[in-house]
Amino acid sequence: MFMRGGAVWLLILVLAFVNGAARELFLIPRLGRAPGLFLSGILLSAVILVLAFASVRWIRPRSPVDAWRVGGIWLAATLVFELGLGWAQQKSLGEMLGAYSFRDGNTWLLVVLATLLAPRLAYRWRRPVGPEHVE
Repeated sequence: MFMRGGAVWLLILVLAFVNGAARELFLIPRLGRAPGLFLSGILLSAVILVLAFASVRWIRPRSPVDAWRVGGIWLAATLVFELGLGWAQQKSLGEMLGAYSFRDGNTWLLVVLATLLAPRLAYRWRRPVGPEHVE
């Protein structure tokens, strides 16, 4: 379960980079900084939810707790990656934490919440049937 969940998180990571490139190349130049950031965060959150719904049966959490664990691992991996990337770019902690405010249209906090909640929501709505898959 955790290997499959990790594989899905890697796909989310790739799509997050694509989203970031689209934001910088298309959304911000055409819409402005605040609307571009806002739309980018909403789109990435939607991508994460869609991927969770599409992959939850493949990931195979056996219970709601397992689904929460997958979400927790996705969240931890996202935070470690994000903070590591910020550190590599020599950003201050204040700069990195600034992304978690809604200032200037930034919706990164919604992306982080979607990352945590998506596996559990997907499990609830698309869970396999059977006695071992009880709410």
